[in-house]
This record gives sequence, C-alpha cells and structure tokens, in this order.
Amino acid sequence: MTWLVTGGAGYIGAHVVAALREAGMGAVVLDDLSSGFADRLPADVPCVVGSVLDGRLVEGALRDHRVDGVIHLAAKKQVAESVGDPLFYYRENVEGLRVLLDAASRADVKRFVFSSSAAVYGSPPTEYITEETPCHPVNPYGETKLAGEWLVRAVAHATGAGYVSLRYFNVAGADTPELADRQATNLIPMVFKQLELGRRPLVFGADYPTSDGTCVRDFIHVSDLAAAHVAAARRLIADASARLTLNVGRGRGVSVRETITLIGEVTGRPVEPTVLERRAGDPARVVASVDSVLRELGWNARFGVREMISSAWTGWQRQYGEGPATAGSEVRVSHAIR
Repeated sequence: MTWLVTGGAGYIGAHVVAALREAGMGAVVLDDLSSGFADRLPADVPCVVGSVLDGRLVEGALRDHRVDGVIHLAAKKQVAESVGDPLFYYRENVEGLRVLLDAASRADVKRFVFSSSAAVYGSPPTEYITEETPCHPVNPYGETKLAGEWLVRAVAHATGAGYVSLRYFNVAGADTPELADRQATNLIPMVFKQLELGRRPLVFGADYPTSDGTCVRDFIHVSDLAAAHVAAARRLIADASARLTLNVGRGRGVSVRETITLIGEVTGRPVEPTVLERRAGDPARVVASVDSVLRELGWNARFGVREMISSAWTGWQRQYGEGPATAGSEVRVSHAIR
C-alpha cells in the first residue's frame, strides 16, 4: 500500500512518513514547503512540491505513484492568524481539501485519513471530551477543521470511500532531533526559546477551577500521534468502508504551570512565569476521552509529558544550540489548542 501524505515535510507529517515506512507501507509526499523542510524526508521518499489547491498536480501524483490512500495533514494552523485572515484559512484548509478530495475521486482513491483538531470543540464545559461532545469552534481555524470533517464525511457517503478523521489534542516532542518542531508556536518550544533568551513566559490566568489555577491541556507525543495515523491506515486497509471520527490524546491533563515546571526540571533551567489576567476564549480544561480510539484502532499513547519535553529539548539544542541570553524580558505563552 502506498499513501500520499500531504504536508509530509512538516513537523507532524515527517513523523507520519517515518512511521509508515517502519510499518512497511509506501509513502509519497506532497508539500508546498511553506512551513515544511524537504531534508526531514528520507532520500528515497518522493516529494512532489506543490499545493493541494493544484488539482492537476494532485491527481497526477496520485496516478503516477499508484497511490492507494491519502493522509491529509497540509493545512494552516495558527489560531491568531486565522482570526486576522479568515479568508486565507478557508481557502487553504477548506478549498484545499475540496480540491484534494475531487482529485482523489477522479483517481479512484477511496481511503482517506484526515488531520482534524480538538479545536472543533471550542470551550466544552466537560471534564473529558468525547467524540459526542457538541462542536462549537471559537475561531476560524477550528471552523475550517470542522467544515473539513463535514466535507470528508459527505464525499465518503457519496462515493463509497472510507475515512478516519483524527482530532488531535496538543502535540509535542520528537522521535529524533532531526524531526523536531522548528517553529516556536506551541507552548513547549515557545518556552525553550525564551529560556535561551533569558526571558520569562507570561501565563494568562491563574484563577481557573483547576488544581493550580492555570489551564489544563492534554499533550500527545508526536510519535504516538504518528502511530495513530498508521493504525488508521491499517484500519482502512482492512475495511475500506470504515467511517470514523476519533480523539487522539493521552486522556490525562497537565496544567500550563506544571508543564513549565517540568520544562525547568528537564532543561536544568527553572523558570517562574509571570501571570496575567485571563485571556478571553481560553477554556479551563481540554482533555480527551480516548476510549473510542482504543476500541476502534487498538491504539493508545505510550509516552508521558516528561518524555515529550526531553525529546523536544534535545531537538531544540541540536537545531539552535546554546543561544545568547538577555535577562529581564518576557514573552507571552500560548496554550491554545492546535
């Protein structure tokens, strides 16, 4: 079986490609390299450089490489950017998906794994989020992911295709230093960056109804997430008509303050954040119920948060070294759901 991995040169995508190969499956990457890096990919994995918005290019890649299924990760994912430019996000994430699905239909490719997000839930008033929890996204990024799920489902019912939509929670860590996250847009790498600069992170709100007053999030190791994609691919190989929407997390919450404390322990650089007022729209707790993904795919997470931080720190040091420090500055830390 050969899978087309869109966005396969990205942080998550490169881990998925590595996991597919380890599982004995073929992989072809399509990536516009706007945020991905071709040097993340093995030399023998074909990389088609271009956008999912280019239907002819996508269909040609599917046919030329005799692709059996698609794993779609290519998307824009910055919440603040989506608020500032929603038209761009709907074009890239929704229209891009429509073009991809159209090309897949023409090429008779009927297995589809879709990268969704816990952002589809918005701010749910529940301790654990199940797949039946109502979806009320609070930003255009989350809206585009929910619209993407609807589109995948509708096309599957119309064409007889099978799909697995995976709702990621907060992704962190690295399988190898070379595959580490190179963009400081999520909590853990953002704190790394500020440690290197001698700055204090800013945490928004310490008066939430949680154990220490800061927001609680469900972190998932990127290697575990990649394994979930392989499990989804295997399910579709065994049952091409499967139609599933599943949470992918650990089912365990860790607060923002606990995460920053762990980062200090792992790096040997304890840091005390500066706490500001709450930020509008940040839910107190976002933790997955993972019963369905275990039942449907036989998958569960293996790695804890300390292992995520340790592997991410090794990759960060390999990429950026011991940068100069400038004391006394501060930076805002995001705990948004990606």
